[in-house]
Amino acid sequence: MPMPNSPTQPSPEQALARLLDIMVRLRDPQAGCPWDQVQDFASIAPYTVEEAYEVADAIRRGPDFPALLDELGDLLFQVIYHSRMAEEAGRFSFAHVAEAISGKMLRRHPHVFGEAVARNAASQTVAWEAGKAAERAARAEAGTLAGIPEGLPALVRAAKLTRRAARVGFDWPDAVSVLDKLEEEAAELRAELPAADPVRLADEVGDLLFVLANLARKLDLDPEACLRSANAKFERRFGGVERALAAEGLAPGDAGLEAMEAAWQVVKAAEKAGENN
Repeated sequence: MPMPNSPTQPSPEQALARLLDIMVRLRDPQAGCPWDQVQDFASIAPYTVEEAYEVADAIRRGPDFPALLDELGDLLFQVIYHSRMAEEAGRFSFAHVAEAISGKMLRRHPHVFGEAVARNAASQTVAWEAGKAAERAARAEAGTLAGIPEGLPALVRAAKLTRRAARVGFDWPDAVSVLDKLEEEAAELRAELPAADPVRLADEVGDLLFVLANLARKLDLDPEACLRSANAKFERRFGGVERALAAEGLAPGDAGLEAMEAAWQVVKAAEKAGENN
């Protein structure tokens, strides 16, 4: 897709000013939108998370640039929304948000904007984490695990928690050791199955998922991306099962597990054969 452009295209400053004004109008107590007038930080936060995922999804699809343009706009609007509500409360404005992130980027890139020596990507990652640790200390956030947001997806947070712990030496030596731990946790879950205590089962399943997130980290994989890929594979293959059953005049609910499993194996084998060609 060519870059959107025209002789009348506004400047970034004009476009941002227009968006800020739209937000003010939407929140106006007298003439605004009734839905927007009653929103608060808590009610808008889920939309913010959703829009971030939709940006990631547009990128995953190629990237799908028309969709990415649209989704980035939605995500920007979320920042505008929260900033406007904070301004109404007398806390800060969008300008403060922009200034704060500018200052943070300047502090964390002294090799670009200051006197520090040039860095490669690996050394910059180390320096970045050191800078974040210093900022956490300045905010009096104590502890190795401080500052990891609780609102992150659980698999992402598990990987971040253990990555942070690994920096101080609390980690498995290799992926094989994590697999051993996975087998241990699976055995503990199996032992809880006869009693069927929901609390104990939830605890053991949580342990199993936590170790799986660690396994992905040790293999330099993103656990969320791994699960998204598995979800997509399941959707694709189950869709194939439905089509195969439909060709025989059957609906999944009427076919029975044995027929669905047989169709699943056919779809799976065909997919793998296609991958090997």
